[in-house]
Amino acid sequence: MSYQECPDPILGDDKSVDAIETVIVPRSRDLGGFEVRRALPSREKQMVGPFIFLDQMGPAEFVLGEGLDVRPHPHINLATLTYLFDGEVLHRDSLGTKQIICPGEVNWMTAGRGIVHSERMDEGYKGRGAELFGLQTWVALPEAEEERDPAFEHHDEADLPVIDDGGAHARLVAGTAWGHTSPMTTYSDTIFADVTLAPGGSLPVDAIHEERGIYTVSGTIRIGGDSFGAGELLILRPDHPVTVRNEGSEPARFALVGGASMEGPRYIWWNFVSSRKERIDEAKEEWRKGRFDTVPGDEEEFIPLP
Repeated sequence: MSYQECPDPILGDDKSVDAIETVIVPRSRDLGGFEVRRALPSREKQMVGPFIFLDQMGPAEFVLGEGLDVRPHPHINLATLTYLFDGEVLHRDSLGTKQIICPGEVNWMTAGRGIVHSERMDEGYKGRGAELFGLQTWVALPEAEEERDPAFEHHDEADLPVIDDGGAHARLVAGTAWGHTSPMTTYSDTIFADVTLAPGGSLPVDAIHEERGIYTVSGTIRIGGDSFGAGELLILRPDHPVTVRNEGSEPARFALVGGASMEGPRYIWWNFVSSRKERIDEAKEEWRKGRFDTVPGDEEEFIPLP
């Protein structure tokens, strides 16, 4: 998804010097019908593991007949991970993929050497009253994988492992945790989990992944002696296991993201991410000259180069 106009996040206070390295409070922007909160990249933290971009989309309720309408646009040298809590999105791409994603499912699109996609809402869904709430993330690829062939992978809710002890419900979207492994293809150590804690529930988050972040979605969670409300990205200290608790009276939801750090920094401009500045310049020229593939069934429109 392309959200070029969102401002950089601001850095919050470090509330827990033992467990929390940094607290990032995203800034919000209204994109015409729904709100986006961007947590990554920030001024102080470009990536958490391979995650270089993290947007919260919504929650939003659209006027009847309206909905998400992101025209075809390109990506290179990254993968996108889209996960919804509410609503549905119609994904199309230049590989010929046409896939609706619903809550609890995951779309994983590997751009590699280049891909084009659009994200819209089906007219029937917009006619019933569309809603949208979810996370849009970009995952940087290791240098050796940046120019791989583009690919698309979708997993239904039933495909993804679930860990549930009555107090904690965790859906493992990507990677390995709590003794389970997601079937989703990744190119470096990557963790993404959707966790809901019932009142009084708790969940350990070990330190097997080099970098970890907790994005609070709803409710209030407690780590050590500090509480955190919705809309904060908590960067956990490396090699420091924590237990996340819900001591409130309502359910609390968060996403666990992270994995192995990249070999070096990544450059990001518009929808392009790469380890090489010159590759981004090449992609600019390719899009400007119409050299990317088009999206079957969605060829009439595109987002121009800024």
